[in-house]
Amino acid sequence: MLPGATAHGHATYEVEHILFLRPDTAAVKVRQRYFTTAGELDSEGTPMYVMIKEGGRWVLTANQNTPIVEG
Repeated sequence: MLPGATAHGHATYEVEHILFLRPDTAAVKVRQRYFTTAGELDSEGTPMYVMIKEGGRWVLTANQNTPIVEG
C-alpha cells in the first residue's frame, strides 16, 4: 500500500486574490504552505487556479504552481 499525500506532513491553502474574468470564470491566486508532521514549515508555493462555474458549482479547469525559492 502506498502512503498518502499527507504521510510526511500536510498542506494549507489560503486564497490571496480572485479575479473574475467573466461571471462564470475566475483566476484564483493561492498561498500554499507545506508543513512537516512536526508542524515546521517545509516549503511554499503560489498556485494559480482557473475555475469555471458549471451547474451552480465551481470546477477547477487549469492549474499552474510556482515554488517559492529563498535566495
